[in-house]
Amino acid sequence: MPDTQLDTSAMAGWIGRQEVLEDEVALPIVRRTAALLDLDPMAYRRGDALPEGWHAVFFAPVARQSQLGPDGHPRKGDFLPPVPLPRRMFAGRRMRYLAPIRIGAEIRRISTIAAITPKVGRTGQMVFVRVDHVVEMDGQPVLTELHDIVYREEARPGAGAPPKAEAPPELPEPHERQVYAPQTTTLFRYSALTYNAHRIHYDAPYTKNEEGYPDLVVNGGLHALFLHEMARRNLPDGRIGRFSVRNVNPFFVNRQGELRCRKEEDGRLSLWAMNETGRVTAQAEAASEPGELA
Repeated sequence: MPDTQLDTSAMAGWIGRQEVLEDEVALPIVRRTAALLDLDPMAYRRGDALPEGWHAVFFAPVARQSQLGPDGHPRKGDFLPPVPLPRRMFAGRRMRYLAPIRIGAEIRRISTIAAITPKVGRTGQMVFVRVDHVVEMDGQPVLTELHDIVYREEARPGAGAPPKAEAPPELPEPHERQVYAPQTTTLFRYSALTYNAHRIHYDAPYTKNEEGYPDLVVNGGLHALFLHEMARRNLPDGRIGRFSVRNVNPFFVNRQGELRCRKEEDGRLSLWAMNETGRVTAQAEAASEPGELA
């Protein structure tokens, strides 16, 4: 796409648009999520509280096959605005856990297009779309979540490659470290759980030739899911009230990275997902109380 100012006037009418989805916190899906995280699937029963972060495998898109775009995402222009840029990824999400979601419960999500913001970055023109979600159970809000989706230009040669070698950032000493090495089976199982057909997670020729990446890209949702588990281990009573995560750099399959957690003096947790060179791929923060979202 030429380097000209994007005309977002055609998208302005999408602000305020809503979508309502219903789902069931089905026990088999919960147990498959546990298996993905290498936990005992049979430890989870109907009526138990769903661990924070696991809600991400529900409300999967149900677009018909004919409605998928060339990248595997549902085509734009229905709920999401018709952004005139082809590449779409999650930039981050911010969550407040207001009450436990029960396994076996029926849940409802109301989603609203809150903002559409054009920007120019290192890789060219971008458009950020913020989607605000409220999840209800028995008619009461149990979770609020803000999603930041970024749309980018067509890949330029080498645009998706890792940044040139440089010294990794100086990070404070963590209280916990964990090896993080997603394999192709990890990506497959997570994409199957979330019904995510984005081809950068399973189609290597497309990923390399069309998106410009050197290998399959690890789902940003996987970073968030594993960092939720680390946060739960390091918060009092294992309860997460607030969690935010920002995807910083791509992480590629079959590399050995690391997850890190540091306990801050005010009780918050700072968390990072690192790639094999020590660069940050995702940065997160967690706390016991819901607080407020910026």
